[in-house]
Amino acid sequence: MIHLLLSHLAPALSSLTGGFGGGSLLFIHWNPDVVAFTIGSFGIRWYSLCWCIGLLSVFLLEQRLFKEQKIPDEKFEPLFLYSFLGILIGARLGHCIFYEPEYFLTSGKHLIEMFLPIRFLPDGSWKFIGYTGLASHGGTIMFIFALWLYSRRTKIPFLTVIDNIGIVTPLCACAIRMGNLMNSEIIGKPTDVPWAFIFEQIDNVPRHPGQLYEALAYLLFFFVGWWIYRRRPQRVGTGFFFGLCIFLIFTFRFFIEYTKEVQVSFENGMLFNMGQLLSVPFILVGGYWVWRGAKTQVNK
Repeated sequence: MIHLLLSHLAPALSSLTGGFGGGSLLFIHWNPDVVAFTIGSFGIRWYSLCWCIGLLSVFLLEQRLFKEQKIPDEKFEPLFLYSFLGILIGARLGHCIFYEPEYFLTSGKHLIEMFLPIRFLPDGSWKFIGYTGLASHGGTIMFIFALWLYSRRTKIPFLTVIDNIGIVTPLCACAIRMGNLMNSEIIGKPTDVPWAFIFEQIDNVPRHPGQLYEALAYLLFFFVGWWIYRRRPQRVGTGFFFGLCIFLIFTFRFFIEYTKEVQVSFENGMLFNMGQLLSVPFILVGGYWVWRGAKTQVNK
């Protein structure tokens, strides 16, 4: 898999250009093929592949946590389905409701497009376009709800479920942001930093690679959470790891938004964009559970 990734990235990284005004700074030209490989006439996109890699990584690590905590295998098996559906449905609805309500909530056809990966055309026909809008805040909300349903079904304490998920989730978030990078989407604002990316599918302007910033940060957060877990496994079930996960991710998300272009026009002129406003409740909830989990007495 690493060899496949490098073989596709090589052309994207092969050319460099001078900075603003003909200066000596070097920028990275970024124009990878959005399709990772094809099977017959069917193309597998990098974004989908990154999602699958992230989910598979989380699945395997979560399975390891369950074994270490001696939770029966039959209780682990439904977790993937609950998680996948919760994230996908929530992320899709979150994008439609938070970022494009003026489109998706104005007609019955547009309402159908919220749930099905299609777009109705003016002539009455339709075409498959995939889910072109997914919002992490909506995905997180529905994900937590899905985990609550899973907890009720399996009788595993809810705090144990979300703590285990909190340990491994940043790894999946990292993979998703790498998918955004491969798609040249969620681009950053213009900059003259030497590591700026020129997203050739968008324009010829050097920009912050905000997707890469987030991917690297989330990878670091995973290692931080995993390191704490290996030394304080008894904290699972207190809410500490759940709180740490969402506090770190959404605090970083709040500040990284300053390097990103606005995603929808109504954000122009806002003091805080939609991503920042939606992050604040998660930061507060996460901070509370870190504090509460750290104060909870646990058996040593």
